[in-house]
Amino acid sequence: MDDKAIISLLFERSENALTAIQSKYGRLCSKIAGNILNNTSDAEECVNDTYLGVWNSIPPNRPDNLMAYVCRITRNLAIKRYHSNTAAKRNSHYDVALEELDECLASNTSPEEEVVAGELTRVIEGFLDGLKQTDRVIFMRRYYFSDSYEAIADMTGLSAKNVSVRLARVRSRLREYLTEGGYIQ
Repeated sequence: MDDKAIISLLFERSENALTAIQSKYGRLCSKIAGNILNNTSDAEECVNDTYLGVWNSIPPNRPDNLMAYVCRITRNLAIKRYHSNTAAKRNSHYDVALEELDECLASNTSPEEEVVAGELTRVIEGFLDGLKQTDRVIFMRRYYFSDSYEAIADMTGLSAKNVSVRLARVRSRLREYLTEGGYIQ
């Protein structure tokens, strides 16, 4: 079933839409949640909460890209659960991936800083558009999907060490790109 049909079913409040979403995107959502949480039961709960989140938000929302919409809900729920689970602990799997980007990005909390963060998002998207496809895939798989170096290596046919080196180089280029744009000093 295509995404437009699924969205139409959601607008009709048909539970068949949730079955279709589970069938089409369930494995992807499980992978995202599992990579972030590193706990099967928490990941399953996050995926189930994703279906509820989609059900509650469509309508009124009508996403252009249902896969991205569902993945974003899963990722946000998994990150929220991750922070809840590790409030006083350190989970090296996800923290290490985020710490790799710390030197490039700062966290923002004020409204003015949120506007800058929105602009920064657009700048980073522009940077990613300029990368070779393999480097862009590696970057997104590591920092959006939270895949391990080994998983990315299996996906791309590169060695884990090569993935690590490529990510270090991309982060370095990103830091330079952001410095030249005046986003970091």
